[in-house]
Amino acid sequence: MKWLRPWLAVISILGVLSAHAQEQSYGAMLEGFDYPAPVQKFAFKSQQLDMHMAYLDITPAKPNGHVAVLLHGKNFCAATWQSTYEVLQTYGFRVIVPDQIGFCKSSKPAAYQYSFQQLAHNTHALLSSLGISQATVIGHSTGGMLATRYALMFPQSVKQLVMVNPIGLEDWKAMGVPSLTIDQWYQRELQVTDERIRNYERATYYVNEWKPEYEPWVQMIAGMFRGPDKQTVAWHSALLYDMIFNQPVVYEFPLLKVPTLLMMGEKDNTAIGKDLVSAEIKAQMGLYPELARRTAKSVPGAKLILFPDLGHAPQMQNPQRFHTALVNSLLALSD
Repeated sequence: MKWLRPWLAVISILGVLSAHAQEQSYGAMLEGFDYPAPVQKFAFKSQQLDMHMAYLDITPAKPNGHVAVLLHGKNFCAATWQSTYEVLQTYGFRVIVPDQIGFCKSSKPAAYQYSFQQLAHNTHALLSSLGISQATVIGHSTGGMLATRYALMFPQSVKQLVMVNPIGLEDWKAMGVPSLTIDQWYQRELQVTDERIRNYERATYYVNEWKPEYEPWVQMIAGMFRGPDKQTVAWHSALLYDMIFNQPVVYEFPLLKVPTLLMMGEKDNTAIGKDLVSAEIKAQMGLYPELARRTAKSVPGAKLILFPDLGHAPQMQNPQRFHTALVNSLLALSD
């Protein structure tokens, strides 16, 4: 068996190298991480600052005349929508996929007042610059909160609103979650590691399952927190958590005036700050089977599609089932 030892040593070394390769570091704007499609940049001025919003412009071979806009969540980027924009592209949709300011490959200005209305204005400016007057707006997680705000502010620009496991369906502060300062959020974000991200996503996004195809997205986020601009990334993440916590959209769902589709994985349990409260309060948070139905009732004329066995990211956990339901709904409205 001695002849095996050199090969076992080589295999061991390759395993170490592979693990090391996964743990790459990226810049504050995800420098070093390549997206699966060409990245465009929209330069604009906001709050007296020059900045840019990175985005993907996915064009179909046979356009159907419709545009879809995909809005990512807090722990996601434009690239994580890959399977969705590829499916929509095959059905003739032009797909615009931005990285919001403060996220991923977009600017992280030194001083910026984050709000969902500001991000909505930025997104509307991007679409206007591309000559897009109306689109189907699809938002996931925090992107669902942004999509809601966008539809409230620019209803004439929204052909259909699609919310995929949005957060903000309950007011965490009103439920008893203590308010944190920006500095406290910042200290929490400085502790981010790939292990923490993976454990959280396994329990929340994927119903305690893990597949190799999820790992690149973990490393995408973790790589920024390992990089030379870790403090910048953590600071903006803290500002964004403060925005999410303090700007729930739950009270304004009855004001929506656009066709709305809710797509909800019922095994989701996302709730900001659930680690800060008692077991009694925690047990009442993030109950998505209840939240899904309550939200559908509060949005005038909303359609609800449930995925009983899926978690926070149904488009990634079961892409085929999710995209079949999504495309069928979009095409029905487009007819």
